[in-house]
Formats: sequence, structure tokens, C-alpha cells
Amino acid sequence: MKRIGLLFLPLLLVIGLVGCQQKQATPKPEMVSQPYQDTQFLMGTVVTLRVYDKGKQDALNTAFARIKQLANEITVNEKGSEVDEVNKQAGIKPVKVTPSVYKLISYAKYFSDNSDGSFDLAIGPITALWHIGFPDAKKPTQQEIDERLPLVNYKDVTLDATKQTVYLKRKNMALDLGGIAKGFITDEVVKTLKKSGVTTAIVDLGGNLYVLGNSPKHKNAKWNVGIQDPKSSRGTALGTVPEVNKTIVTSGIYERYLKVNGKIYMHLMNPKTGYPFDNNLMGVSIITKKSVDGDALSTATFDKGLKDGMTYIEKKKDTEAVFITKDKKVYITSGLKNKFKLVSGSGYKMATLN
Repeated sequence: MKRIGLLFLPLLLVIGLVGCQQKQATPKPEMVSQPYQDTQFLMGTVVTLRVYDKGKQDALNTAFARIKQLANEITVNEKGSEVDEVNKQAGIKPVKVTPSVYKLISYAKYFSDNSDGSFDLAIGPITALWHIGFPDAKKPTQQEIDERLPLVNYKDVTLDATKQTVYLKRKNMALDLGGIAKGFITDEVVKTLKKSGVTTAIVDLGGNLYVLGNSPKHKNAKWNVGIQDPKSSRGTALGTVPEVNKTIVTSGIYERYLKVNGKIYMHLMNPKTGYPFDNNLMGVSIITKKSVDGDALSTATFDKGLKDGMTYIEKKKDTEAVFITKDKKVYITSGLKNKFKLVSGSGYKMATLN
């Protein structure tokens, strides 16, 4: 089992316990004082799992095996990837995929429909053009964007639940599930841990955070989860919320970006323009029960902007959001009132929509 190194330290700044109101609290039975933990670099990000249940160390191996299996099936440009095969057969024929990949693509299609295209699973031709986050990232010409933009249309993705097939109707179309895959895999890891008998754990897939169960220290205590400062390195919190069995997903303009002539272009692409989203939002954190939902919704709200994004999230059951604007103001949905706490000295200010 690998030891936790410096790459894991930021998480320690984010996760704490909300149990100070309980005097002489009794430790939960069958919990270890120090969690079983492992950190691996997968899918281009640092993945850390921590399990607190006594005797459940082997659950880490099972969970990491599941991550690797899904990553191999989903990664677009990896040889043998099912999603890559779907893209290769665009405009030619449907491709049969495994149940997990079909489920992921179904989620992506659902959120594409639900957000009216603010999130679009067929954004592949545009993300490949910019390739932000990779060594060959560049700002494409307007002509290049104009040529590829007509290929971005989630309505041209056909799913057959009976045959478990995926078909892209036009040649050169391409799925890009990067905006939802980590959330899906996070949820699958949680399911795997539960099947192994784990009741208390922290799952961190490079920004997709899930806190399973209550605090390992005190009965019925909640985790104090940090909301990522989108302008700082991973693990720097601008605020906190107490949560149990919830996921927190943050997207921000400084997470991955391309800088050209002094202008920053974020990695999240607007499927309507072919350019990265460009509004007053600097970051969005989604708090919900399923990480796959948090992934898709954080992208969709960037397209909708602060006001429409707030309205969109308020209509979602069991879903809350923290919006951070470029002028360092923080807006929260109604369910976070009296729960969200701004970190002292963070440089941010709470604000409300008029």
C-alpha cells in the first residue's frame, strides 16, 4: 500500500470534522484511528482513497481495480477504449458497448437534453481542436472552429438500450465525456466500497470529492468539507459546508487553461460558440448525492451564467451550488443558507442576487 505523500496534503486542508458541539463523544466502534489509504496517479489526476472501517484495507485494491477498468473503457484516445471506437465509427455504424459505458453515455445524453445543450456530450471535435491541458494546446483559427462547430449536436447521438449500442449520425462527430467521466467513476467507486462493507470513507478523484458515512471520530458528526478556491491550487478552501454522503464537484477557470496574449481560456467549452465559456463566473461548486450529476451540472451552469445558473440549480432536488465570480463574490443557493461558512481571510465576500 502506498504511503500518502505531498500530493495528498491539500485534502487535509479541506476535510475536517463537525463534531465540536458533542461533549465527550464516544468513538464509533470498528473504526481505525488512522485510515487505510492509497494514492495513485490515474486518468491524468491524483486519486486518493481513505477507508476508516476496521479490517477493510483490501477494499482499496478492489476500488482501484474498478477505477482502472472504467478508465480503460472510457478514455477517448486510449487504444482499445470503447468511446474511442464509438468516435471512429461515427457516421458508419452503431457500436455495442459494455453496460457501464452505456450507462455513462446515457447520463451524458440526459444532461445534454436537460440543460438544453449547455452540457453537450458531442463536444469532442471542439475540445480536440483546442486540446487545453495538453502540451499541444493552442487557440484555433475561426475557420477551424466554424468547420467543426456543426458537428457538435447531442441530438445526433443515438442510443439503443436494447442492443446497448451508441451511434453518432455524422462522420467526424466525437464524444468527449471528460466533463462527466470522473463523476461517474467516483460514484462507481462508492458503490464498490459499499459492496466491500465499507461504511466510512473519503473518495477524491482529482476534485470530485465524496464523503461516505459520518465522521469516523464522533457518532452522527458530519464532515466539514471545503469549497475549492477556483483561483488557487487544489485543497485551498474559500468556504466550508457540513455534509454526509454527499459529493462536491468544483469547476474553475484556473483548473486547466490556455493563456494567449495575456487572455486566459478555460478548459470548459461552450458548445454554441466553439470557444471556452467567457462570463463573470470564476468557479462553480455543486453539492449533490451523485458525483456524475455534479460534474455535468458544474459545466452546464458555466454556460448559463450566474443568474440563469442559479435558477437552474434551484429547480434540482437535493442539489446545491456555490458560485464564485471574478470580482471575488460568493453566491449560494437557498439550501446552503446557515450552512455555508466563508473562510476568514479568504479575500471573498458573500453576495446575493438582486
